[in-house]
Amino acid sequence: MKTLRGPSIFLSQFIGDQPPFNSLPALAAWAAGLGYKGVQIPTHLPHIFDLETAAASQAYCDDVTGMLAGHGLAISELSSHLQGQLVAVHPAYEQAFAGFGPAQFAQDPRGRQQWATDTLKQAAVASRRLGLSAHATFSGALAWPYFYPWPPRNALLIEEAFAELARRWRPILNAFDEAGVDLCYELHPGEDLHDGATFARFLALTGNHPRACILYDPSHMLLQHMDYLGFIDSWHPRIRAFHVKDAEFTLSAQSGVYGGYQAWQDRPGRFRSPGDGQIDFTGIFSRLAQYDYPGWATLEWECCLKSAEAGAQEGAPFIARHIIQVADHAFDDFAARDSDRAAIRAMLGLEDRP
Repeated sequence: MKTLRGPSIFLSQFIGDQPPFNSLPALAAWAAGLGYKGVQIPTHLPHIFDLETAAASQAYCDDVTGMLAGHGLAISELSSHLQGQLVAVHPAYEQAFAGFGPAQFAQDPRGRQQWATDTLKQAAVASRRLGLSAHATFSGALAWPYFYPWPPRNALLIEEAFAELARRWRPILNAFDEAGVDLCYELHPGEDLHDGATFARFLALTGNHPRACILYDPSHMLLQHMDYLGFIDSWHPRIRAFHVKDAEFTLSAQSGVYGGYQAWQDRPGRFRSPGDGQIDFTGIFSRLAQYDYPGWATLEWECCLKSAEAGAQEGAPFIARHIIQVADHAFDDFAARDSDRAAIRAMLGLEDRP
């Protein structure tokens, strides 16, 4: 069995205009000071991490990894969540997501999609240069406006949406395969890949692509009322990244899973800092250890009540407490005895035969 790596921290929610949150070296010093061993780095902010340069320059990548190593840190994964979103955008969301890409594509959906595709391919090369084995992203969505069957479910509509989603992602998956890096989709409401059923549909349409993998975030599964522990049992061969994020759901007489368009703190389902919600992290870390999960445990801080600084401070020791240092031998080895076939047959009361 493998001891998973961590704690790591996803930097995206902490980046800002003021030190120590306005440069990667300052963020690295801050994260290391809190006890983190890894950082998951977003790739949409060149002043933090220049993805285009990383894809072209081994020297730049070596400088980044060297700087991080000086703080006792490694990169757990690069993240392209915003760019992945732009690979597939339903027209209803074009204006909402226009700001996720460069300004010159604000009124050019096709140009924005091509830019996103090219950026993901750069992320594959950069990940290889950095020696990474996994990458974190979103799938985007063409079918999401139709997730609830009213008007009644149109099977062909969903078939076409997923066929197109797979068509757009196959060249990107191939680029990651060439780089030797797993592409991990965070299963997230708002994305076409938001649960096991949608991921299975997509996976089949990619020909069970070996690089189509999962970023496991139990908070999104709890809020969908899924069995997030059983999900690991079913999908552990494809789980290659892990966000440690908590959530809670409290039954309400006024709203439910969909949230009633309310602010996060007023919804029945809310994201919380790890340990403040309802997620069984002991069960999660146990299953990941059981199935030899090869990656990192990465804090993604999102909480409607607790401050980001407090969440980051608490996150590293929380993850460290839950990481299981796996055994290198069975606990009952002391009672084991050597046996040969003849001895075993005798123990079973079986007549020895030639």
